[in-house]
Amino acid sequence: MKIDLRSDTITKPTPEMQQAMWEAEVGDDVFGDDPTVNALQEKAARLFGMEAAIFCPSGTMTNQLAIRAHTQPGSDVICDKYSHIYLYEGGGIMLNSLSSVKLLDGDRGRISAGQVADAISPEHDIHSTLTRLVSLENTMNKGGGCYYDFEEIKAIRKVCSDRSIPLHLDGARLFNALVETGESPAQYGQVFDSISICLSKGLGCPVGSLLLGTKELVQRAKRFRKVMGGGWRQAGFLAAAGIYALDHHVERLREDHRRARAIGEMFMHNLVEVEEVFPIDTNIVIIRLAAGLSETDYVKKLATVGILAVTFGKGLVRFVTHLDFTDAHLEEMRKVIISL
Repeated sequence: MKIDLRSDTITKPTPEMQQAMWEAEVGDDVFGDDPTVNALQEKAARLFGMEAAIFCPSGTMTNQLAIRAHTQPGSDVICDKYSHIYLYEGGGIMLNSLSSVKLLDGDRGRISAGQVADAISPEHDIHSTLTRLVSLENTMNKGGGCYYDFEEIKAIRKVCSDRSIPLHLDGARLFNALVETGESPAQYGQVFDSISICLSKGLGCPVGSLLLGTKELVQRAKRFRKVMGGGWRQAGFLAAAGIYALDHHVERLREDHRRARAIGEMFMHNLVEVEEVFPIDTNIVIIRLAAGLSETDYVKKLATVGILAVTFGKGLVRFVTHLDFTDAHLEEMRKVIISL
């Protein structure tokens, strides 16, 4: 039995999701007449209490569209040094938006209102860039799936409002945070100027992400999406998967979190090779190997016994639970790990 925990992006559509996809009514989304894409966008915008949404191929694209729409050449984006928009999007902030970054050293990737206030560029200093966006990530990938205290987000919102700076959320795994905290999508829609959510991670869709914001921002994003080659045609087949996921796959994220914690317990009690298991808040497990052990060699060792994971920095290995990782897989993994 192969156990693939490299990411929650590796899931396959469930039979019920496939059925919804094949039954979708479609049109040409570039012309704006794919009814299922339109329904998904309207559903997501309504869920978050925001004016509009745009369906895109990836979370990288939705993040980059937001940054491009909010900024201007020569400006800067404030974010944590471990942010996905900085580390894992191919230098897109520089390439697409001609903007710089101000990197903060947060708590497992979560930055504070005080840090943001201190980092904002002086408006009248011609030697510095102009701060035109603050971006948060929730949950935080490099922080092991940790999530923000909503009160801190509101404090950051106030700092941004006082300086007329937009606040963006990379919410690739936002629903993982919401099922843990009990907050609502609408609460997030009230404090962010734009939100990116992925449908292809914990929600189990084959592809797709959404950018939410004002009608004006989404219209600007639509133009930039076209420039990036992101306009698509009969995308309703994919949008139908997103509608199904929002209706049926949110609450089940709790199961992914439960299994992630079980994996953490497994490593804490059974392996001399593991020095530390990072706190497990949602569906991401990060382990630190004992001194002298190579993360690359350890991942290769796991692969030989059918467990797939990824290296995540010096001495670090990451596992991500998801829709296709069941209790049966968990028990098989337990047996394999104990026998190593």
